[in-house]
Amino acid sequence: MAPISAIGKYLDQPLLTAKISKHVPTLLGIGGAGILAHEVNHAPENKKFKTGVKTAIILASTGVSAVYAPKIAAKITKRELAKPISEIQKNNTKIIDKYLAKTNVEDSIHTILEKAKTKILSLKEVAKLNTKEHNAFVNKLIPPPENIQAKDIFKEIGWLSVYGAVPVAGGIAGGIVADGLTEKNWKQRIPNKINEGLYQYLANIFLCNIGAGAALAILEKKNITSKSARCTGMVGGILLTGVIGGSAIANFIGKKIVNPIMGKNKSQETRRPELLDIGLHVDDIATVSLLSGLKWIEPALPLLYSISGYRAGIGYRNHKNHHSHHEKEAHFLRKEC
Repeated sequence: MAPISAIGKYLDQPLLTAKISKHVPTLLGIGGAGILAHEVNHAPENKKFKTGVKTAIILASTGVSAVYAPKIAAKITKRELAKPISEIQKNNTKIIDKYLAKTNVEDSIHTILEKAKTKILSLKEVAKLNTKEHNAFVNKLIPPPENIQAKDIFKEIGWLSVYGAVPVAGGIAGGIVADGLTEKNWKQRIPNKINEGLYQYLANIFLCNIGAGAALAILEKKNITSKSARCTGMVGGILLTGVIGGSAIANFIGKKIVNPIMGKNKSQETRRPELLDIGLHVDDIATVSLLSGLKWIEPALPLLYSISGYRAGIGYRNHKNHHSHHEKEAHFLRKEC
C-alpha cells in the first residue's frame, strides 16, 4: 500500500489538476443531461416539451456560468489563473532535464521522469519517486501544499465568494429567461428565484467562506499552524456563520427586502434547510481544503457551485410531495391565487 505522503503527492500533481479542469465542461454536460432526462420523465405528458425547454435553458446558463466562473473571479480579484497543460508540461520538462543533467538515477527512475514531463504519474510511480533521495527535486516538480498566510486569507475568500456567485447569478438569469419564454405569469416566479439564490449563496457559499476565513485568521494570530487544528477551526467557523446563520439571514433579506420590492407577501416562503442543502456543504470541505493548501480540490468547484446555481434557477422553495420543480412552482402559484 502506498504511503500517505505518496497519495498526497499523487493528488498534488499540477498536470492532474489541470486535466481534471479540462474535463469539467464534459462532466457538467453529463450531469445536466441526467437532470434533464429526470425532469422530463417526471413531468406530466402534456408538459414534457415545456419542461424540457425550461430545464435545458437553466442547465445551460448555470453550466456556462460555472465554466467561466474561475476566469471571471480571477479577473475581478486579480488572482493568477491556473496554468494551462502546455505550460505545465514545459515547466516539468525544464525541471526534469536540469535534474537529470546533474544526477545519476537508475533506469526505472529515469523512465518515470521522462513520463512525468508530459503525463500524469500513477500512484505507484509517485511512491517510487517520492523518497528522501529525491525529496528536494520532487518538491520542485510537485510543490507541496502551503498554508495560506493571514495576509492572504481574505483575498482567497474573496476569490471563492465571487467564484460561487457567478453560477448562482447564471442560474437565476437562466431561470428568468426560461420562464419568460414559456410562462405567462413569469414575473410572479422571479422572487422565488432571487430568494433561493440568496439562500444558496449566503447559506451555502459566502457566509461559509467568511466563517472559514475568520477562523483561519484567528488561528494565524495565535500562531497555530497545525493542519488538523486549522481544519477543525475552519469547520467550526463554517457551522457558526453559514449553516446556522446563513439560512436565517437569507430568509430575513428575502422577506424584508426582496418580497416587498417584488410585491409579494413578505410573511410567507420561509426556506428551511433540507438534506440536500446539508449535502451541498461538501463545497465547504473544498473551501477548507483550498485554504489548507490542497489545490487539487479546485477543479471540483464548478461542479459543486453549479448545483446551487441550478436550484436558484428553478426557484426551489421547500415544497413537498411534488416530483418535479415545475410542479412545485405551479403549486406555489395556485396558493397565491
